[in-house]
Amino acid sequence: MTTPAAPLRDDRRVVLVVAVLASFVVGLDASVVNVALPAIRGELGGGLVVQQWVVDAYLVTLGSLILVAGSLSDLFGRVRIVTWGLVVFGVASIACAVAPTGAVLIIARAVQGVGGALVTPSALALVIAAYRGAAQARAIGTWTAWSSAAIIVGPVLGGVVVDGVGWRWIFVLTALPIAVTIPLVLRISGDVRHGTRPRVDVVGAVLAVAGVGGVVLGLIEQERLGWTSPLVVAALVVGGLALLAFVPWERRVARPLVDLRLFRARNFAVGNLATLSIYGALGMVGFVVTLFLQEVWRFPASVAGLASLPPTLLLLALSTTVGSLAGRYGPRWFMAAGPALAAVGALVMLVAGEDPAAYWWSVLPGLVLVGIGLAVMVTPLTSAVLGSVPQDEAGIGSAVNNAIARIAGLVVVASAGVVLGGAVSTAGFHRAMVVMACLLVAGALVSAVGIRNPDREHPSARGS
Repeated sequence: MTTPAAPLRDDRRVVLVVAVLASFVVGLDASVVNVALPAIRGELGGGLVVQQWVVDAYLVTLGSLILVAGSLSDLFGRVRIVTWGLVVFGVASIACAVAPTGAVLIIARAVQGVGGALVTPSALALVIAAYRGAAQARAIGTWTAWSSAAIIVGPVLGGVVVDGVGWRWIFVLTALPIAVTIPLVLRISGDVRHGTRPRVDVVGAVLAVAGVGGVVLGLIEQERLGWTSPLVVAALVVGGLALLAFVPWERRVARPLVDLRLFRARNFAVGNLATLSIYGALGMVGFVVTLFLQEVWRFPASVAGLASLPPTLLLLALSTTVGSLAGRYGPRWFMAAGPALAAVGALVMLVAGEDPAAYWWSVLPGLVLVGIGLAVMVTPLTSAVLGSVPQDEAGIGSAVNNAIARIAGLVVVASAGVVLGGAVSTAGFHRAMVVMACLLVAGALVSAVGIRNPDREHPSARGS
């Protein structure tokens, strides 16, 4: 028996470029906007509330619609949904650039989130459809590396653009790659979709949007309004009840939004459990380390940003190589070793004290270990999760994994105040690093015990 041919194999180089550019656009937008917030406030007014909702409107729509978008990708085809997503994102970006008021900008940002939700699961599903075996893992590594580059490029480009020609041009900047990507999408001749007539699980879609959207909204807004706010309580209760109702509904409906049988695949279930723990830890490091550098060590924002870059740079440098190795040897021990190494990095940062000079022997080596661990883990994790789902359900598989990763990060950031003790301090930073290390060790153990290498399970597929 041989591994079936990849449906988009003839177009796979174009597919990989499209997937990278599409994901780059979404990542660039998420990272570039933060540097423009002071300028937006200065021109449009509205104070802190407008600044927060310029960010949050995008995150809420992106998070709440990602499951629906993944299902649409499988039903109607990845190429079609990526194209729709890019068009929506591009139009919304131009609307952001010309927004006359804060309210219009927030609405346009919410529409951008819709486009981002359509693009995110479909882009990676395109890669899954175009590659097989070790080549697939290598391609996922390339996609991971270049998608992550947006996180590096965004703040730097954003700062130059805002200072040079004004904040409105950052949205023109995010629209430019779309003009290159759409013609490339139109060159892709194949696609993957269900053979039967598409039917959308409308009730499941409503429950998913209310569930994920309510939880995301509640977790984001609690930082500003507090846990006792009626808005926060209502969002979390409605979201929680919708998610509870989602599972029994999906079990009974003939054509579910998320086929729960996906979780019968061992690597899919275990990989998503590991994602919950590992991405929670990564949310902690991204949030707490930057705050500690600025509020305790008094690093300027630009210096703190540069000082926090090692994990992203290492992910960019190593992901393709790790993808090749994981494709050859299987994901299991990479997924176990990566989080364990990152946990050691978190513990190394316990050496940090009150002296900023300690960055060189505490935070820097800790972040380097976290970055190497992240690079060792991310591509194999993605390969294990998506390699365990049927080809025609890779869109919803990617969406489930994305949703879990986003919610895990939000939950940890929302609980950071409890861990830090209400204010950023050296002792609070140490507690956060211990929590982060525990989450990473849990992810490593889950992966070591639960993940199975596909080649060991299916020897006949070797070498395909």
